[in-house]
Amino acid sequence: MGSQGFNNQKNGQRLGITEPISLGGPTEFDVIKTKELEQFLAEAGLYESHEEAIRREEVLGRLDQIVKLWVKKVSRARGLNEQLVQEANAKIFTFGSYRLGVHGPGADIDTLCVGPRHADRDEDFFGELKRMLLEMPDVTELHPVPDAHVPVMRFKLNGVSIDLLYARLSLWVIPDDLDISQDSILQNADDKTVRSLNGCRVTDQILSLVPNIQNFRTTLRCMRFWAKRRGVYSNVAGFLGGINWALLVARICQLYPNALPNMLVSRFFRVYTQWRWPNPVMLCAIEEGSLGLQIWDPRKNPKDKYHLMPIITPAYPSMNSSYNVSSSTLRIMTEEFKRGHDVCEAMVLNNGSWLELFEPHRFFEAYKNYLQIDIVAVCDEDMMNWKGWVESRIRYLVLKIERDTFKLLLCHPHPGDFPDKLNPCHCSYFLGLQRKEGVPVNEAKKFDIRATVEEFKGNVGSYVSWKPGMGISVTHIKRRDIPAFVFPGGVRPARPARPSVEERRAPDTSAASSVDAATSVDVNVVDGPGDDDTRKRKREEEDELTKLTELTKLSTPEQLKNDVPTVDPEGINVNDQVGTSGVKNQSLDQKSEDISGQLGQQVEELEELDDSFQNKYLKENDMEYSVVKEVASSVNESLEELEAPELVVPLPRATHAAAAQKMPIMRFNFTSLAKATGNSS
Repeated sequence: MGSQGFNNQKNGQRLGITEPISLGGPTEFDVIKTKELEQFLAEAGLYESHEEAIRREEVLGRLDQIVKLWVKKVSRARGLNEQLVQEANAKIFTFGSYRLGVHGPGADIDTLCVGPRHADRDEDFFGELKRMLLEMPDVTELHPVPDAHVPVMRFKLNGVSIDLLYARLSLWVIPDDLDISQDSILQNADDKTVRSLNGCRVTDQILSLVPNIQNFRTTLRCMRFWAKRRGVYSNVAGFLGGINWALLVARICQLYPNALPNMLVSRFFRVYTQWRWPNPVMLCAIEEGSLGLQIWDPRKNPKDKYHLMPIITPAYPSMNSSYNVSSSTLRIMTEEFKRGHDVCEAMVLNNGSWLELFEPHRFFEAYKNYLQIDIVAVCDEDMMNWKGWVESRIRYLVLKIERDTFKLLLCHPHPGDFPDKLNPCHCSYFLGLQRKEGVPVNEAKKFDIRATVEEFKGNVGSYVSWKPGMGISVTHIKRRDIPAFVFPGGVRPARPARPSVEERRAPDTSAASSVDAATSVDVNVVDGPGDDDTRKRKREEEDELTKLTELTKLSTPEQLKNDVPTVDPEGINVNDQVGTSGVKNQSLDQKSEDISGQLGQQVEELEELDDSFQNKYLKENDMEYSVVKEVASSVNESLEELEAPELVVPLPRATHAAAAQKMPIMRFNFTSLAKATGNSS
């Protein structure tokens, strides 16, 4: 357990862009609950063994030897004299979860190789080094991705997964004591080198900006586990990834510098439940720098104005690490923050356990309707490449559906894929579908998203490495049609029996029975806070709430606070559409155009930022997709209903045309906006 460390400074400097919300230290209750949390995380298997930790260190030492041999070989091939060859050096740095100290068993190691100016990325790193690795028996599953936004070489070394980036500096010799935290290291560096260095620089900055590293690590390990259990851990799906969660937790550590992990977890949910997005989360002030690199600044960069959940990296050049969050995924995460806050509050009042907080999200019970995206390929290598490409495109489909339905049809992308155990070259992705909450179901509004799907089809079809056999199909299904292979053990869980009329009318005594049963069992529990502690906690919470309210109003730095526009995360406000007198307070068409413009701008921005899969030349091919859907109306039905076709199994390329003839009809009961806009059903 981390030390209490009663201060809000580190090395004599204040941490964060504002004063802390509270300098209060832990109570005995907090100490006990923190021990329980650490025990819970250990029992959940989140800590690696001592043997595995030693093996990782050995693998990193072996990797360092490999790159040093590689750079000498490259130097000799470049015709440098023997003295320069012997002085030639390359250095390995780590970043990500391993550098932060929150990695778990079997996790990969994010590494960066820093090399001299004469070691080229394409010819030497993805050329000579790749050939050297292929010849080594202890290297397996080598997969270079040179065209990615941040080029990476993925492989396993002695069974440990490695993600290796490359940064080419303008130095002839890389010193062993190289400090990459200095901004001067970016001088004359190309864009890919700057992006590759950014991971290490941000990770080191985070560790230097938190008041207590051990408390930060325990809290971050907890929040990463929580996010994965609740289905909101995935940068590519439009949620948040590892660096995003680290930045959010680090900010809470700054606001509560003397709190233990138990309190930090609780305050995490309290703060971000009340956070007024798109106010940015920042660990330090944004520096302009002297190298002319672009930084996140909504005053100068119009695209930055459309970011919904900006979480800014602390190292120069400061960037928004969460630019791909959409309206739908922001809504989902906000709801999860609220749930976490409620659970933590109940835990304090009732002395509950940590188990409820980490209850897995039941994605396939949460919605009545889903989109199923099936992809196929002919071999494992093609499947790996095709899957990575399609997965990166799914968030665009979410954004475009939001744009074309004016945020009335919300999508919940599942953050992972589901492999078909009977066919290793087939897997599925799922999106939950839901009408926007609060929209009255009086009449129906048609939404034809066939053009949206065609746009998605064109985006997916731009894959320049497409090969025969790579196929995709998108099908609308109802909950009962979800394939069995997505469930544990391939067994669909039994649906609970519906209560009879008498049971529904009978008074609910289950809660009281549960309380009686719980209190009658002799268990070893921790006493909750006493009356004095409760009153003290109440006063502290009131003070914190006041400070938090001010914080969310002034969360931007001084140079930005008056210039950052606020984007309405809810999109359409139903009350603004039709007044009580029946006269529209605001033009719906105009508001729809504004929303469509915002989302369109976000789609365009994402397509430009995601250079990892961008190419100027669209590959023409005759792949057929069973990707046709229509949102139709059902005026006489008061409940949401979708008519789903039979589950479409991905077909080989030659037979996709026949599958495309099936046109799933999606029926939603929407609002009376059809009348307001003058559109007929």
